[in-house]
Amino acid sequence: MDKQLIDLFIKNAIAEDLGDGDHTSLSTIPSGAQGKAKLLIKEQGILAGVTLAQEIFDHIDPTLQTEILLKDGTAVNYGDIAFTVTGSSHSILLAERLVLNCMQRMSGIASTTQRIVKLLEPYKTKVLDTRKTTPGLRYLEKWAVRIGGGVNHRFGLYDMIMIKDNHVDYAGGITAAITAANTYLKETERDLKIEIEVRNLDELQQVLATGNVNRIMLDNFNFNDLTTAVNLIDKQYETEASGGIIEENITQYAACGVDFISMGALTHSVKSLDMSLKAY
Repeated sequence: MDKQLIDLFIKNAIAEDLGDGDHTSLSTIPSGAQGKAKLLIKEQGILAGVTLAQEIFDHIDPTLQTEILLKDGTAVNYGDIAFTVTGSSHSILLAERLVLNCMQRMSGIASTTQRIVKLLEPYKTKVLDTRKTTPGLRYLEKWAVRIGGGVNHRFGLYDMIMIKDNHVDYAGGITAAITAANTYLKETERDLKIEIEVRNLDELQQVLATGNVNRIMLDNFNFNDLTTAVNLIDKQYETEASGGIIEENITQYAACGVDFISMGALTHSVKSLDMSLKAY
């Protein structure tokens, strides 16, 4: 966990929600009132965000006492209790929505990811996330993918060279783009992997003729062409399938022999897991 990044996220999220005060709690609950609450699971899935919830409680009020009953990555069912928290009623209420928003979102991502991972168990293929994340929440969403058993792709623009179709077109072609990328890495003394996207078998042949990449993304290939492409690459480079891949057809892509499948759906269109923080 990147503590510095998490602390900044929590600080900004609280400021967004709190404004000049929680006037509902201030007007209805006596100062100094103490309370207890439990995180109640209301839907089957994979739990994610417990570690983050602990950080939120500690940030808001270090005197809050949490008892963790279920860890991140645990399979949960309706009625399970993930943790309890005891202390200032005002502090618990201030943390409530932020904890729930993060945990529901992260648990939904982890649950979807683990379903995909289980589907891929008969194959060598691993599932990757993408940069199709909620602005400001990328770290949390990619964290949830890992909790669900998936693999993070690049985190941002800075930790991999990923040459996509627009880069190729602007650079003047595949060979020009690959050559320029390698020159850039040498001149800047950066150690970054190079991935290039191809849209058809002709572009793949150009990449194979040029070389000097680490992974080839096969974008929107049909199953026949994807199988042909994997055979042509013949393990010289890592292979990744992308484009139009969903839970219902992912095993068909995996059966073509690719090393990785990237799915934007892991983070951009999952359903949050239902849960609530209830006083008791």
